[in-house]
Amino acid sequence: MKKQSAGLLVYRKQGNNVEVLIAHMGSPWWAKKDLGAWSIPKGEYTEGEDAMKTAKREFEEELGKKSPGGKWQELGTVEQSNNKTVIAWAVEGDLDATSIKSNTFEIEWPPRSSRMQEFPEIDKADWFNLEEAAKKLVPAQVLFLERLAKQLRIPLELPPQSSSQSSLF
Repeated sequence: MKKQSAGLLVYRKQGNNVEVLIAHMGSPWWAKKDLGAWSIPKGEYTEGEDAMKTAKREFEEELGKKSPGGKWQELGTVEQSNNKTVIAWAVEGDLDATSIKSNTFEIEWPPRSSRMQEFPEIDKADWFNLEEAAKKLVPAQVLFLERLAKQLRIPLELPPQSSSQSSLF
């Protein structure tokens, strides 16, 4: 069965430039990766759950920050290569990305070591212009940037995507 996630893409206007807040995925798998290892803050929800409420909750859990107020603009869905459908909204806001505090999860690490270790879901977040964010995001989520640019009526020219890093999430 296909998994479903809901997320929130926060953006801010800096003069004629637009920046988006994206998050680097935590865990040992992503520790030394950069390109293709970032995501919008998001999380899974089940049939019958409100996707918008999930996006808000996951934003707050993954960043330890309240989601910005304001009008949410739907960005539609994308299909990730890991059998997951992601729905997202965009909202204008601004927050300090250097002071995030993510929730954590526990896994056996190193594998087959019988040692459980705790890791943050998100190990850092930062603001990037749309072109730079497109390089860092999980490839399927770049569509959210394109849709945001279209809604804001700003030009966006992105180079073709390369899928050198696969997505675990």
